[in-house]
Amino acid sequence: MAKGLRIAVVGATTTAGKEIIRVLEERDFPVGTLLPLETKGSLGNTVLYWQEDLPVQDVTGASFTGVDIAFFAAAEKVSGEFAGEAARRGCAVVDTSPRFRMDEDVPLVVPEINSHAIAGHASIIASPSPAAVQAALVLSPIHKAAGVRKAVLSTYQAVSDMGEAALNELTEQIADLFNFRETQSAVFRHQMAFNVIPQTGDFLENAYTADEMSIVEETRKILEDESIRMSATTVLVPLYYCHSQSVNIETSKKIPPEKVRALLKKSPGLKVEDDPAAGIYPLAVYTAGKDECFVGRIRQDLSAENGIVLWSVSDNIRKGTALNAVQIAEHLISMER
Repeated sequence: MAKGLRIAVVGATTTAGKEIIRVLEERDFPVGTLLPLETKGSLGNTVLYWQEDLPVQDVTGASFTGVDIAFFAAAEKVSGEFAGEAARRGCAVVDTSPRFRMDEDVPLVVPEINSHAIAGHASIIASPSPAAVQAALVLSPIHKAAGVRKAVLSTYQAVSDMGEAALNELTEQIADLFNFRETQSAVFRHQMAFNVIPQTGDFLENAYTADEMSIVEETRKILEDESIRMSATTVLVPLYYCHSQSVNIETSKKIPPEKVRALLKKSPGLKVEDDPAAGIYPLAVYTAGKDECFVGRIRQDLSAENGIVLWSVSDNIRKGTALNAVQIAEHLISMER
């Protein structure tokens, strides 16, 4: 691969697809031709790239002929239908949907942690869920230093994970309430505005949701350690962007908060903001649009002998989806040089 690549973005008009295109531009990714693709019914739409309106085309198997890298930012069923065909046509696929994340022969990659997993797997590479990206970035350096035995996550998730329809419905509900109108919920199970909903995804037989189990399974796969005991609770909050996580960590070796703080400060992809007395800790309102995962409130867990508690915030559409996918592609290119 070299300068002037032919790049396809499947789901180019989705929240994640538009952010991928924005990140490609910002990072001066070596794009020769950008091909915005969507499922049928998108003819006439355009996407903006380097101040040029590019027409969106309907995706077919033939769309991937001659394409070097395809980013999939559409629904899981779209990846299931077209990602394999793209790979068969010699295209490297970076998929942000859940379709391939837990496939044994598909690497699940956060480049700051396990870029080595890409080697020998140039056909389809999966990007984790935003919540798993965030959790893994924080847990990985601690796991390497002290061995993470157990992690309990409560993750407060922005609605943008659910796409443009969720963003629009939240806006409409807020407007309805301020104008003394009854809210309508077509996307959300309950009123989302000024509310929190302790559910993302469908409930399973074990009383966890599919999203909660995905965080557990994906994080273990990224960290390459199935022995880590994990539990997650996902809560939908009325924010447009940024997931916030409260994480309780139990380690094999005792590691004091000050050492964790120093460790995370030098870890790629993280930025420590931790001066609670001065009111300095990660906040979603300041994290939106940022590349880093921000970490703070680092302290001893009083309920565990070798325990650490911390708080992290990350832009779920930026680092959690678009930037992570583009970083994967950058590693693919570097491997070809």
